[in-house]
Amino acid sequence: MNIACANCAVTMEYHDTGYFFLHNAQNDTVPLEGYASQLEDGTYVFLYENLNVLYEKLVRVEELLEGEGWTCSINCINQPGSLMAVGKFMLLMKHREMVEMIQDGKFTSHLQPIIDLRDYSLFGYESLLRAEDHSKRINPGTLFEVAAITGFHSMLDQKARKSAIECREGQVNPGIKSFINFLPSTIYNPEFCLRHTFKIVNEVGVNPEDLVFEVVETEKIEDVEHLRSVLDVYKREGMKVALDDVGSGFATVEMLTLLKPDYVKIDRSFINHCDSVAEKQEFLRKVMKIARKLDILVLAEGIERKEELLFCKEIGVHYAQGYFIGKPVREAKEPFTHSLFV
Repeated sequence: MNIACANCAVTMEYHDTGYFFLHNAQNDTVPLEGYASQLEDGTYVFLYENLNVLYEKLVRVEELLEGEGWTCSINCINQPGSLMAVGKFMLLMKHREMVEMIQDGKFTSHLQPIIDLRDYSLFGYESLLRAEDHSKRINPGTLFEVAAITGFHSMLDQKARKSAIECREGQVNPGIKSFINFLPSTIYNPEFCLRHTFKIVNEVGVNPEDLVFEVVETEKIEDVEHLRSVLDVYKREGMKVALDDVGSGFATVEMLTLLKPDYVKIDRSFINHCDSVAEKQEFLRKVMKIARKLDILVLAEGIERKEELLFCKEIGVHYAQGYFIGKPVREAKEPFTHSLFV
């Protein structure tokens, strides 16, 4: 399994059995027992028969190896591969399954329906990342966390976007929107980093106007100017943009005026029992007032009860999604297939 960090030159191949190499030109006392040989450049060679056992052995001396500045690698032949810092190596070992999953890119997208609250008709689907292998359950949030700490977040984000665009074929009719999550932190130069996405859009033959690229982790955005430049590139290509999980700290006239999203999605914490909690009703009305002033469309997510849906409709929220409307599934389904609401 080849591993390539999207943002650096470090590469690594996993081998269930093989050779482990420790290198330190400034230290001739190896802090690990059992090496088979020593190379002239200060590299120690160890044989291992089980990768998991090797990892457990290294965990016990990891702090010492890092403190003394050792580098390491593994290979299936008695020749060092690309040496890397011990800390980086151990991260790749610890999260082996998820890193392999990212590298292989074996993902699919489950689709959750979004409705137009004017008439409860299908408006679009949010594409949610899942493993192609049904036996491997992944939490997308955890997967992206692992990708970030191992240096694979750009690669994962790119492959997730690819899966979301391709899953429309044969399932989602033209004119129905696809809401696709992306992490702004993975896009360093939007003109360069988004070429791959736009190429897929052209190859698949999707109308760019049917795609809505949705910023996740809105509350954690630090570089607003950079985010605006990313959104501007999407919009220039004819696509729509949305801010996800909008909360009271972000839904300000100044911020929304600067970013000019086409949609804002209200965090589910403000939707839960919004029909009966005065503070949540006050916040939602405030968001609707700002959105009307700026001509932004509002989507309520996380709707799990009829009462929540009806309150959102009453105050003029444009769109809605949630388990009450439909759960994410591999094959696109119409909303309310599990209820008699409509």
